[in-house]
Amino acid sequence: MKKKFKKIGIGVVIIISLFVSVGYQSNFFEIAKQIDIYTTLFKELNMHYVDEVNPAKLTNNAIDNMLKNLDPYTRYYDEQGVEDARINAMGEFGGIGVGATYKNKTIIIKNIIKNSPAQKANLKLGDKILKINNMQVKDFDKEGVLSLLNGLPNTEIKLQIERQNKTFDISLTREKITINPVPYYTMVTKTIGYISFTKFNQKAASEVKKAMLDLKDQGMQQLILDVRNNPGGLLNEAVKISNFFIPKDKIVVTTKAKTVKWSETFKTNREPIDIKIPLVILVNNHSASASEIVAGSLQDYDRAVIIGTRSFGKGLVQRYRKLPYGTQMKLTIAKYYTPSGRCIQELDYTNRDDKGNVPKFSDAGRLTFKTEHNRTVFGGGGIQPDVTLDKAKLTKTTKLLFNSEAFFNYVTQYFYHHKSIKKPKQFKLNTTDFQNLISFLKTHQKEFKSETEKILLKVKKQVKKDNLNINLSKSYNQVLTTIYNGKIKELTKDKMAIIEKLEEEIIQRYYYNEGVFEHKTKYDITIAKAVSVLNNPKQYQKILE
Repeated sequence: MKKKFKKIGIGVVIIISLFVSVGYQSNFFEIAKQIDIYTTLFKELNMHYVDEVNPAKLTNNAIDNMLKNLDPYTRYYDEQGVEDARINAMGEFGGIGVGATYKNKTIIIKNIIKNSPAQKANLKLGDKILKINNMQVKDFDKEGVLSLLNGLPNTEIKLQIERQNKTFDISLTREKITINPVPYYTMVTKTIGYISFTKFNQKAASEVKKAMLDLKDQGMQQLILDVRNNPGGLLNEAVKISNFFIPKDKIVVTTKAKTVKWSETFKTNREPIDIKIPLVILVNNHSASASEIVAGSLQDYDRAVIIGTRSFGKGLVQRYRKLPYGTQMKLTIAKYYTPSGRCIQELDYTNRDDKGNVPKFSDAGRLTFKTEHNRTVFGGGGIQPDVTLDKAKLTKTTKLLFNSEAFFNYVTQYFYHHKSIKKPKQFKLNTTDFQNLISFLKTHQKEFKSETEKILLKVKKQVKKDNLNINLSKSYNQVLTTIYNGKIKELTKDKMAIIEKLEEEIIQRYYYNEGVFEHKTKYDITIAKAVSVLNNPKQYQKILE
């Protein structure tokens, strides 16, 4: 019982800490009242509820439900979550070098880092992990079992693997795994360099700098910096990278917070690498946060041409705050503003409607600001590119396909049916490959269910549950066939986009992430547009003037 009350105490302390963190600006009596209600309710539950309760789980649920009504970035982390957050920021951890998901009581390998223990041991995407050190994976929950894969470098880990319906055991030695935020860079022409940049961890600035200097040694005179699908990360790394291209003592970003000490202005504090090199930054709707700081600040100083589609629009700043017993929270403490004074936050979490829908700031119209050369730029709703490329509007069915097990499993089947493929710059699929995917989907419909099919299945089960003497089999199958034909018709509209996605997923199986970026440097239309702009100095200057 003492142990149980200790857990309750931990939960109550966390809740009190959360309330007190905002208490300075709120009515003290109201806070004290709500804390009293919560602790009394918790005590009554623990003492009198008919079955055993899990105090830690109840507290975690209470915290999560409270925070989710604020914004997606304000979060509570237990001890394991704190470690995961540290690893994410550091870009280093001890492990075997896999990305995995936990589904149907099985771990499925979805990504493998090149030169990691997993790659050296010949593990493959699609492999299922059934046991970890003789412990059955099915006996654990998602968070607990995935954390077992990591550990101190130079420690052994034994796995039982299922591959293509065959099972075998394997031993690996964990190593220090480093996540390189620059997975690929190259010269795309004799004078134009390209850097793919995927994450703002603690190695971001140093790796971008290393790539830049290497490309300069290879003759680079113009640069493409690709931050598409880069979700951001550490703000100070964004300031350092912006500093590579603009002089010392220039404002990069300003944060405005409720707490005065967290309202800061971040300036460049070092001599730049190159303030004259023609620069293009590629963005899309998944470029967020620190990516938008770099793109936005260099756009405001007319230092780079931004090409692509409008960025995500995350103008909120988070900071970690320590809580008792090794836990912590990450909370939104400020909004950030680019040098021209614009905040690019898109979603207005404060003013949800009665149904919980979050409005967009850009729906009310976007405010205009001026760059250093008096060009017009926009606030609210992300970074608007200087050269906007039309984004392919995929059907809902295509989006469903890309996130389905069917798509992943088809690529796995392709991998085992083809011992090798051409190098990334030569690898291309065609209409026949698209038809092969469609044929695969016909025999794997359970892995590619639409919401309509899920609802229909529920209806069928409910009919049986209600003991209605109705034979729905024939009608049910007819409806399923009609729905399937409709899905295929929708997929055909996006045939070229699906082929392109297939190419990337297949290349990753053979050549890892580096191969995907190598493929893009030849076939990606956004990179091609950037090369075109950089090869036309008059057009480049006209955009910036």
